[in-house]
Amino acid sequence: MENVILIVHLILAICLIGVVLLQRSEGGGLGMGGGGGVMTGRQAATALGKLTWAFAIAFLATSITLTIIAAQNSAGSSVLDRIGNGSSEQAPAGDGLGLPPASDLLPPVTGNAPALPPRTD
Repeated sequence: MENVILIVHLILAICLIGVVLLQRSEGGGLGMGGGGGVMTGRQAATALGKLTWAFAIAFLATSITLTIIAAQNSAGSSVLDRIGNGSSEQAPAGDGLGLPPASDLLPPVTGNAPALPPRTD
């Protein structure tokens, strides 16, 4: 169910981008633009404007639905719970990339040798 809503959500996003890009620019943004007529407070509702509203409402509805589904799937669990319920086996040495542990890469400290090089400042 979540995958179906996610696919519909992505299709709505693409359609919303396309419809917005198809609309005619009315200018007014930063003092430039292609609007040549008198600017009024209310514009006529065009078919593209109505379609944009429909896609936007559907996009918000799928966003809220996906949020609710994700919250239900993660209810009662925490990241720390998942880490604590991991395998009880001893983790292998190294970093999982086939490299030896860092302690094998450092030279052994012998005698009175300092652990860090002396400061030069």
